[in-house]
Amino acid sequence: MGIKGRVSRRGFVGGVAAALGSLGFGSKSFLWAQGGRRRRPTEAEYDAFAKLSSNENPYGPSDAVMEAMNYGFKYANRYGYPDDNIQQRIADHHGVEPENVLLGAGSGEILKIVGATFLRVRKLVVGVEPSYGSVYRHASGVKADSIKLSLLPDYRQDIPAMIAATNKNYRDIGFVYMCNPNNPTGVIVPKREVDQLLDAIPEDVPVLMDEAYHHFVTDPEYASAVPHVLAGRQVIVARTFSKISGMAAIRLGYAIAPKNLIDQMRPMGTGSISAIAKWGGATALGDTAEQAKVREITLELRKKTTMELDKLGFDCIPSQTNFFMVHLGRQVRPVIDAFRERGVLVGRPFPPMLEHLRVSIGTPDEMDRFLAAWKEIFPEGGPKASG
Repeated sequence: MGIKGRVSRRGFVGGVAAALGSLGFGSKSFLWAQGGRRRRPTEAEYDAFAKLSSNENPYGPSDAVMEAMNYGFKYANRYGYPDDNIQQRIADHHGVEPENVLLGAGSGEILKIVGATFLRVRKLVVGVEPSYGSVYRHASGVKADSIKLSLLPDYRQDIPAMIAATNKNYRDIGFVYMCNPNNPTGVIVPKREVDQLLDAIPEDVPVLMDEAYHHFVTDPEYASAVPHVLAGRQVIVARTFSKISGMAAIRLGYAIAPKNLIDQMRPMGTGSISAIAKWGGATALGDTAEQAKVREITLELRKKTTMELDKLGFDCIPSQTNFFMVHLGRQVRPVIDAFRERGVLVGRPFPPMLEHLRVSIGTPDEMDRFLAAWKEIFPEGGPKASG
């Protein structure tokens, strides 16, 4: 077929993986100690693992998205290429204007842009712990600091405490951060509590709403924060194609926000999004049938797995995401290592919840491997059974 011929699914994914590997991208959790040094696993080692550590979509991009990304190779050698009008498509998808949209290399870049933009003068971000910690690490990187509040006993985010901390430190607050649903707990902040927060803090304080797991929520008390943007509130909604659309290694995300916030953020972007990502993302937005399939099997496997753990005597935090946390009754680090020895990668420690393990939902086979390893690691049953 020649140079411009269609790229196969296997060839495309393999080529992207090789490219990312050569550039040094990837999760640090896959770096192994070897003779005092750290190395990456070989391709064969990586492929052999049940990968339940990073909240990925284990099925990858849909066939329609693959076809669009293959088409995007047409522009691999060009700047200023057609991008399937992705910014307008995102705007139309959310009922906003293109001026309300900022693209990023994954929502991770959006979170970093928010920190670089709004922590230059006001040097504090308010959030909870544990949550998605990159926001707090970015703050440290720009010589800012974080007010990290504890979760409530039922693992909900403490909205009154967030309001109090924001108002007390108003002149120093760059923005408020809320991951909803929260990572790593999988617990939502209901719409009424989001409204409570926005109504109780100064109206000029930006609020960053990280909605990476929005598509998996079934709780009717949850709502996206995009309507607050439409209402003109100083809200930034971060979304990603990494989860429901299976494009984690492709790196595409975006922010929805009022124009005044987008205008401040835009200069901090790197413009590092590829033609392949843009063409894939434009198609993924409308690929609702595939998203529904991924959502259905993910929620089914989450329910099945957590019910089995409950039977074995372990409590799981009710989750609204493609992962869950389970209470071990012991320190999590040795358990993570025990799973790795059995060919299963699970989540890292999340201080201060150091007796909880985060488990991503993989394929049916991966979840069977997880449960088989679990029964070997915990042959005596869990805290409920022995308590």
